[in-house]
Amino acid sequence: MSLTLRFENAEVLKPEGWTSDSVGVADGVMNADADGRAVDLSGFRLLPGMIDLHGDGFERHVAPRRGAMLDPRGGIASVEAELASSGITTAYLAQFWSWEGGMRGPEFARKVFAAISDLKADFATDLRIQLRLETHLLSEFAAAEAELDAHDIDYLVFNDHLQHDRLADGRRPKQLNGQALKSGRSPERHLEYMQSLHALGPDVPAALDALAERLCARGVRLGSHDDSTRADRDQAKSRGVTIAEFPETFEAAEAAKAMGDGVVMGAPNVMRGASHKGNVSAIDLVGAGLCDALASDYHYQSLGNAALKLINDGVCDWATGWALVSSGPARIMGLDDRGTIANGKRADLVVLDQNNRISAVLAGGQVSYMRGAVAERFFG
Repeated sequence: MSLTLRFENAEVLKPEGWTSDSVGVADGVMNADADGRAVDLSGFRLLPGMIDLHGDGFERHVAPRRGAMLDPRGGIASVEAELASSGITTAYLAQFWSWEGGMRGPEFARKVFAAISDLKADFATDLRIQLRLETHLLSEFAAAEAELDAHDIDYLVFNDHLQHDRLADGRRPKQLNGQALKSGRSPERHLEYMQSLHALGPDVPAALDALAERLCARGVRLGSHDDSTRADRDQAKSRGVTIAEFPETFEAAEAAKAMGDGVVMGAPNVMRGASHKGNVSAIDLVGAGLCDALASDYHYQSLGNAALKLINDGVCDWATGWALVSSGPARIMGLDDRGTIANGKRADLVVLDQNNRISAVLAGGQVSYMRGAVAERFFG
């Protein structure tokens, strides 16, 4: 149930910076004329809710141990609770559609998509799906496309995790045995499968061109993953791919920005101070103005923490740093109804205490999380 409230005396973060404006909420949106109960938030800060464009931390909820892939519904419910406590009000759960099998295979993806579709109406947090499609899995393109329609999926990212150099040289890919175990295949069968997909290389560009054209015509946002060169971005752009997710180099990020495309970097990269794979630092890209949004990647709590780290370390000011987790991702995805504190926008709000810890979260005007002293302000 959406609340009717007026928040007063908070420090309120707007695109131009901090203000002391009161913020009204009614019918799930921010409304300057809302005539609701006044909530005194003196000593607290009020910021836009966070939008996470790529999070796969849900995997540990739906499969808490290797091979223990439970009914995803219970896991998705616990994911929503973690998202809410992390200040995330809109979340794209990034699910593979891959030859890798197991949790990354099409069969499991269907279960995850069905669980999200069945449960999302019960949650305040806006749960959405990012489908991560492996580029060489040509035989599954039609089935993946059907899932987009069945579950109203509006975001697809092209991935290619085949180790082409090693396969071309006749060498065993790294982590072959562990990957085979997850897929349910023997190492020999898994290697044969990877080799057969690698051999499809000449057919892939035309298949991707055709698929991307159909998806763009339906309004699906397309992203590329782990671009490393300007040529990678040129090829992606030619297909209508407008989002560069986790570019590996300064060159690729710079090329994406020059093309007017959105650049998304991982929040854990910021928290570590560098990529765990040795790729370009997200902090450096933010400092150079080459990053539009941060995403939680494999750790939901890192999203807000990364924005705070950038602000506290002087890389950017509050308005710029928090935009990376709110208005930036909203702009990339065309979510014009959220991402900033403004009249008529969706009432997605985060309340921070004096130590910048999350005290309360509203998603669409509903309380999705609350803790500690701020509860007295709401209910006292």
